[in-house]
Amino acid sequence: MDASVARPALIRRGLVLEYLTVGWNVIEGLIAILAGVASGSIALIAFGIDSIVETISGIVLIWRLRTEERGELDEEGIERVERRAELLVGVSFMILAAYVAFESIRTLVTAEAPDASPVGIVLTAVSIGVMLWLAKAKLRVGQALGSRALIADSHQTRACWYLSAVTLAGLALNALLGWWWADPVAALAIVVLLVREGWEALSGEDDEL
Repeated sequence: MDASVARPALIRRGLVLEYLTVGWNVIEGLIAILAGVASGSIALIAFGIDSIVETISGIVLIWRLRTEERGELDEEGIERVERRAELLVGVSFMILAAYVAFESIRTLVTAEAPDASPVGIVLTAVSIGVMLWLAKAKLRVGQALGSRALIADSHQTRACWYLSAVTLAGLALNALLGWWWADPVAALAIVVLLVREGWEALSGEDDEL
C-alpha cells in the first residue's frame, strides 16, 4: 500500500481508538468511583482515578493525531507536538503511580476493610478485556506510524489492564475470603511498572515492544 494513502488511514484508526478509550474510561471511571465510595473500597476509587488519567492521556493523543490529520504543522512541528504529548503521558503515569502507592500504604496502615462490591467485580472483569484489546491495537498503530506518544499511551493502557486484573483479584479475595489486604499489597507491585513506563515516556526512550 502507498505510504501517502496508508498514513492517513492509520491516523484515522488511531483517532477511533483514542475516542473509544476516552468514552470507555469516562463511563468506567464514574462507575468505579461511585461503587468505590458506596463500598468503601480504596482500590475501586483508585481504579476510577486511573480511568481519569487514561481519559486525559486519550485527549492528548487525539490532539496530536488531529494536528497531523489537518496538516497544520510540518514534520518538525509534529515532532514538537509528539514530544509534548509524550511528556504529558509520562507525567500522568507518575501521578497514577504516586496515587496508587499512597492509597495502598494508607489502606494497609489503617486496616480499612471494604464491603464486597459485585458492581466492582463485574466492571473490572469487563475492563480486563477492553483494556487488553485497546492496548494491543494502539501499540500496532503507534508502531506503524512511528509515534512514540501513541506507543507510550498503549503502555499506559497495558498498565491499566494490569491494574484492572489486580483490582479484580483484590475485590474477589475480599468478597470470597475476607482478605481485605490483598488488593493494596498487589497494587504496590504495579507501582514499579507504572514508574518504569512513566520514566520511559518522560525520557523519550523507545520501547522494543
